[in-house]
Amino acid sequence: MGSARNVFDEMSERDSVSWNSIISGYSRVGFAREAVEMFGNMREVGFEPDEMTLVSVLGACGDLGDSNLGRWIEEHVMDKGMELKSYIGSALINMYGKCGELESARRVFNCMEKKSVVTWNAMITGYAQNGQSDETLALFNTMKKTGPEPNEITLIAVLSACASIGALDLGKWIDEYASRRGFQDNIYVATALVDMYSKCGNLEYASRVFKNMPQKNEVSWNTMISAHAFHGRAEEALALFQQMLEEKAAHPDDITFIGVLSACVHAGLVDEGRRLFNSMSSSFGLTPKVEHYSCMVDLLSRAGRVYDAWDFIRKMPQKPDEILLGSLLGACQKLKNVDVGQRVMQLLLEMEPLNSGNYVISSKIYADMKRWGDCARMRVLMKQKGVTKTPGCSWVEMDGHLREFHAGDLLVEDAEEIHHVLDMLYEDTAMKDDVDVDLMFSGS
Repeated sequence: MGSARNVFDEMSERDSVSWNSIISGYSRVGFAREAVEMFGNMREVGFEPDEMTLVSVLGACGDLGDSNLGRWIEEHVMDKGMELKSYIGSALINMYGKCGELESARRVFNCMEKKSVVTWNAMITGYAQNGQSDETLALFNTMKKTGPEPNEITLIAVLSACASIGALDLGKWIDEYASRRGFQDNIYVATALVDMYSKCGNLEYASRVFKNMPQKNEVSWNTMISAHAFHGRAEEALALFQQMLEEKAAHPDDITFIGVLSACVHAGLVDEGRRLFNSMSSSFGLTPKVEHYSCMVDLLSRAGRVYDAWDFIRKMPQKPDEILLGSLLGACQKLKNVDVGQRVMQLLLEMEPLNSGNYVISSKIYADMKRWGDCARMRVLMKQKGVTKTPGCSWVEMDGHLREFHAGDLLVEDAEEIHHVLDMLYEDTAMKDDVDVDLMFSGS
């Protein structure tokens, strides 16, 4: 871009094409601030932005999280009577999605009379990237009924939502659809399938997709290694890591080592974990991040070596995060170690004063040691700060649709029918227990 900028600066006369070229160039290579700055310069010298200009600038706004400028562009489009065509509409949806303003994104989506696959993908991806998995799947189902044929981009976004909430049936449908459309060899679709199957608990299918991939990149290898680690198959994860090195298929990165260290955590391989952690800098030129320190603290904690874990934290070059400290606090509760537990409590309560879990675990540590006064003090402190326990949440997939349930929910859709089925299950269980008791006595 430096050479392009020099040519642009040396131009004696500039037209809309030259301005669009430099703005688009900056936006495409990730120089969002420079793209916005050039857009401002363009307007100052009197050039009117066209659709191409606005699409490029909206991309930069999304990267910067600048919804104010993005909203100004939307108003400019309306004021100039410009039609919300596929590109400008999709760019607006994408910008709002990246800024986390999904209601504005959906408003634009609903206003568009003609929606191309790009438009649908922008809205579906916006929901998926913001963790709105239910909305992602609902819109995808609508797209299947009334919209254009889903493409690779659609499938990748929807598969990430399926992975988040365990929607295995829909994930399998996408796998079959990808095979019919010839998308199964797409490296990004295949990697998303591996991730989905793994997180939905079907490691056999994840391995099948991985083995059949004609090409694999770092993300593909990392996903499969992490899948084995997540399912407690440390030996397979470490073997796959070794295969990756021997075949020189990809160069290990930060994510690779999170996967292999997690495998060591699940299998309790303390020495192997230390060796891999040390090899990051000595053999691969990687600087361990807080996530890698978290794995090591978790590994030592689970092995009952909480003092070693605490020393590990003290020697960290960066501040520990709440995940790292939370794993150590949980180990302190299990081992009834108040000494290290109190040190961790203090850091966690300063870092996350509104996290109910920290107070609950802390009070349990004191209760296990029969320090009832300290246990009560944690409960009182929790009330004083207005902290309440976060209710548990679960999803159930029925007929391709997901139902969400929260602990303590009383007013849910079809509540009477659900309670009726539960009563039938209770009665069936009670009858079985009675039969078992009768059989026990008749045999005596």
